[in-house]
Amino acid sequence: MQYYKVGTIVNTHGIHGEVKVMVITDFAEDRFQVGKKLFLFAPQNETPVKTLEIAQVRQQKQVYFLRFVGLDSINDVERYKKFELKVSEDDRKVLGHDEFYYNDIIGLSVYDEQNQLLGKITEILSPGANDVWVVKRSGKKDLLLPYIHQVVKDVDLAHGRVTVDLLEGLES
Repeated sequence: MQYYKVGTIVNTHGIHGEVKVMVITDFAEDRFQVGKKLFLFAPQNETPVKTLEIAQVRQQKQVYFLRFVGLDSINDVERYKKFELKVSEDDRKVLGHDEFYYNDIIGLSVYDEQNQLLGKITEILSPGANDVWVVKRSGKKDLLLPYIHQVVKDVDLAHGRVTVDLLEGLES
């Protein structure tokens, strides 16, 4: 079964088993609800340690504070700092046209409109109004591409490629 990261436990909070979670999903309100199940993964491990059921949720800005069923004290959750929270592929939502999951985009080859290979997407940043795709280039600084229709012309997941129009000022 395939799993997809939705957050990382960055710390404990209080003495009653609450954890602080840095979220990396566009569906946080859906993923982090009482009763939802998440899979707990140790860092750099591909097998879930356990399945957790959310007992309590609260949010402060971009950070979520969660308590899990059966983990009622700081002693129960202390060891899970830096562990990842993931959902199974069965919980993956169907996306609309021109919407993609980060892990589908990372690793794609980027070509300009003249079919010249620019590099590979290594990271996606979310600084504000739109995502920015980081393209690793050979012998050059990373290229930062805003995910806007004027720049990203085509995303072909089946062939592992993205076609872009490098507007003036994007390439340095």
